[in-house]
Amino acid sequence: MAAPGSDIEHGYPHLDTVRASITALYHRLSRDTVDTFGLSVLPGDVAFSDQDDLYLGVQRVAGVMVRHLRLPDARMIVSFREMRHAGNVELAAGPEYFIELNSRFKTHRRDIGAALAHEVTHVYLHRLDLSFPGTRDNEILTDTTAAYLGTGWLLLDAYRQDSLSSQKLGYLTPEEFGYVLAKRALLFDEDPSPWFTSPQAYEAYAKGLELARHDQARPPLAAAGWTGRRRYAKDRRSAQSGDPSPAGGDYAFDSGPPLSVSFPCPTCRQRIRVPVRGRVRARCGLCRTVLECDT
Repeated sequence: MAAPGSDIEHGYPHLDTVRASITALYHRLSRDTVDTFGLSVLPGDVAFSDQDDLYLGVQRVAGVMVRHLRLPDARMIVSFREMRHAGNVELAAGPEYFIELNSRFKTHRRDIGAALAHEVTHVYLHRLDLSFPGTRDNEILTDTTAAYLGTGWLLLDAYRQDSLSSQKLGYLTPEEFGYVLAKRALLFDEDPSPWFTSPQAYEAYAKGLELARHDQARPPLAAAGWTGRRRYAKDRRSAQSGDPSPAGGDYAFDSGPPLSVSFPCPTCRQRIRVPVRGRVRARCGLCRTVLECDT
């Protein structure tokens, strides 16, 4: 949790881990299960006013997260204490899980939903037995999962910054949260932007959406722009001449025979291999997305 006045990291420093998290989620859940999360948690479900009883309200919002993540037999017991981070959860065998939230949330209740979204997602991943090695990567997996499955828009909305103070929850940068939310929006045709109360969150989502759309317009996808297609044609000629596949970029050629090209699926980032023979239609074996390609 960023302290008031602290510098907040921007850009995409964790993008590789974010994309690996989306791939891991599809491997563990399957496309059919991901599709059951087509509706996000709605703002009214997690609204928390100063007039609400603190502990009853916290339990109500925690219950919203539990039900959204299909954890009906998990009970969240929430308390507050002084700490450096926004929250912490004790990952035991269950069914009771003890969550501690930073004491500042007693008077900043609008962000309790965001903090609980992260901590309850920890429980969800614990029960899935899905984790990454190392604390940093595992926290990125947690933020990515929360955003992709419909609760993490609250984490981006908790990002606020002005000339006097700043706040951000979670381990992803605002733009990375925007990117994951945009990937979800493109999958489910769901626009979270009307839910943002923070103008900075809206801006970060717009930047993430631009990158997510760029994922869908990279060669050899047929939707690729002129510049990308021209570079791809040059690299293809080199591969056909026996030169090694060019360094950098998403796609890579395999001399075969026959010559083929591999590239990441724009939905789940699983790599797909297709023959180089002009217009082809490919189907991702992991997320079942059908892709129009011009190889």
